[in-house]
Amino acid sequence: MKQLQHLSLSSSKFSGVIPPQLRNLTNLRTLDLSVNDFGGIPIPEFIGSMKQLQHLYLSSSNFSRSIPTQYGNLTNLRTLDLSQNSLSSISPFMFGSVFGSLETLLLSDNQFTGLMPSLRAFPSLIELDLSYNNFTDSIPLSIGQLSKLQHLDLSHNSLEGLVPPSIGQLTKLQILYLSHNSLEGLVSESHFSKLYKLASLDLSFNPLLMLDTSLNWSPPFQLNDLSLARCSVGQFPKWIQTQMNLSYLDLSGANITDEAPRWLWNMSSSLYHLYLSENQISGTVPNISSMSIGFMDLSYNQFSGRIPPFPADAYVVLLSGNMLSDSISSICKTRQQSLRYLDLSNNQLEGEVPNCWENMPNLEILNLANNNFLGEISFSLGGLPYLRTLRMHGNNLCGELPNSLRLSQRLSFIDVEGNKLTGEIPFWIGQLYELFFLNLRGNKLHGSIPSDICNLTNIQVLDLSINNLSWIIPDCFNKFTAFSSEDVLFDTRQHEYLFGQVLFVDFLPNVPIHLAPHIERYGYSSLHWKGKEHEYWENIRFLKLIDFSSNRLTGNIPKSFSTMRGLISLNLSRNSLTGLIPDIGNMHMLYSLDLSHNQLLGKIPTSLAEVHTLGFLDLSNNNLSGKIPTGTQLQSFNASSYADNDGLCGDPLPNCPTNNPWDNMNEKDGNNFSFMEEVGISMGFGFIFGFWGVIGSFILKKSWRIAFFNSFDAAGDWFHVMIVVFVSKWRRS
Repeated sequence: MKQLQHLSLSSSKFSGVIPPQLRNLTNLRTLDLSVNDFGGIPIPEFIGSMKQLQHLYLSSSNFSRSIPTQYGNLTNLRTLDLSQNSLSSISPFMFGSVFGSLETLLLSDNQFTGLMPSLRAFPSLIELDLSYNNFTDSIPLSIGQLSKLQHLDLSHNSLEGLVPPSIGQLTKLQILYLSHNSLEGLVSESHFSKLYKLASLDLSFNPLLMLDTSLNWSPPFQLNDLSLARCSVGQFPKWIQTQMNLSYLDLSGANITDEAPRWLWNMSSSLYHLYLSENQISGTVPNISSMSIGFMDLSYNQFSGRIPPFPADAYVVLLSGNMLSDSISSICKTRQQSLRYLDLSNNQLEGEVPNCWENMPNLEILNLANNNFLGEISFSLGGLPYLRTLRMHGNNLCGELPNSLRLSQRLSFIDVEGNKLTGEIPFWIGQLYELFFLNLRGNKLHGSIPSDICNLTNIQVLDLSINNLSWIIPDCFNKFTAFSSEDVLFDTRQHEYLFGQVLFVDFLPNVPIHLAPHIERYGYSSLHWKGKEHEYWENIRFLKLIDFSSNRLTGNIPKSFSTMRGLISLNLSRNSLTGLIPDIGNMHMLYSLDLSHNQLLGKIPTSLAEVHTLGFLDLSNNNLSGKIPTGTQLQSFNASSYADNDGLCGDPLPNCPTNNPWDNMNEKDGNNFSFMEEVGISMGFGFIFGFWGVIGSFILKKSWRIAFFNSFDAAGDWFHVMIVVFVSKWRRS
């Protein structure tokens, strides 16, 4: 097909070798091989001989190595898209002048390192995207010579130094992305002097970059998107109020110490994204129900006053970490049909949790943690079919977990730690099959641990500590799939919503994908780890933990614990557990083990010395005996890890005596009986010694038999006389 001019094989699931016969298509103007999988092969050199090529698309096709030098023959090329491959170097041709007609150069998301290519080689460039590489040094001063440039993306590199003022000469520039670098110095009005058409500006995540504009500056542009997150802004940029088309504003973490200006809440109806988190912005949030904001993050500031009514079409409202007070009854006044994520945690809110959650039928994440809420958990929460995350820890909530929660079958995360909840752990908790995290720590729950809890096969964090739970631990932990696997089974894509890393990209109309990945407001949970309290944020997704400590549990440690190969932390301390420590040598991922303050006996299993990941161990205050197994792991712990076990000896405790009586005991690792087996054995021995201790004595001692039966006869005669006398008196009366 030698007359063929346009060939598109994009997204065709091709792989393997690209046929060299394609070199015969000498009249080809457009070649599109993008979005295939060519297995990391180099870009074919013969493409460089297609001198008529004007548009070459090779993105997302798993090419590797460098760009062939033969591409220097493509003097008619206008579009070159090599993005999203594994290319690592740029050949010398890129520094020549053979690409004078090139208008679009896309090299993003590769493995390029070193200096940026000389931009003088591309005088006709309209779009330049070098993002997501590792280009170093400073932005070339020659950037100002690209007079036709409309789209410039140098984000996500390792660029340093100043932003060249020559950028301000790019009169046709519409998009400027310099985020996620190490740029520094001042960005002043001169950098924007002639950017008349600028519509999208992103300088975020350059901590040493400072914005320096006068109070009365009026920019020459009208922006749609503005991101200055993690820059040094200082005061609220007054010039923002001149931007009548602004739909996306991100000033989070921008070192703003100022009061929120009134004009902010009177912005144009186009403002849909407002991110101001992690500053020191004060003031109150007025009634914003008439605004068009769909995504609002004001968290971790100094806002005070009451919770304002939200915009009717809001998707995400994050107000955590402020000084908001009073009740939240105002949220019951309007129906929030679109609301998916509501975070009011870490404020000073009080009163009862309202019972109107049916007004938010699509809610997926609710975080009310660390406030002063009281009363019972609202029954209407169970009417939310899409609810996935419920965080209410650190309040004064009482009563039982409402039965209605079992209707929320998508629940994956429940954290109600540090309240005053009562009652038993409901059996229906085992019916929430998607549950990944369950924290009931620090309440007043009683009763036993229901065996239904073992139906939570996806559970990775199970914390029932500091309650009044009693009876035995159910022996069914071999059902926990996540604990039995050493792999990280957590699907971050499926569970992003659990941690607040919710972007709702599907609901982001007209927002460049470059700006979308910003909401990183992770909720946290407090867990007991290595003997101390720790706050876990997004890293909780990698934790596999069981904590039943500080209860009144009895019986043996279940044998099924030994099947949990992937468990990282196990805390059963401060209970009344008995029996031997089971064989836990298969728990290859175990890092923290706390069995202290129980009544465990026998030897420490020798297999414990084979758990090389162990970093924290506490077996103190038990009845353990024998020699501590020898191995580099167990000897590395302090003597306090074994304290108050009178029968223990050996490094790091004092050496064992030559003839240690404990060593002669017939105990083997893993010879562990269940609680009911121990009861049965005890009853058997009790019967043998009790019954035959008496009967055997009578058989062997005749005088004892005669004395016993004489006493028995005398007692019988006495009872007979007393009954006759009593009956006679009763008849006379």
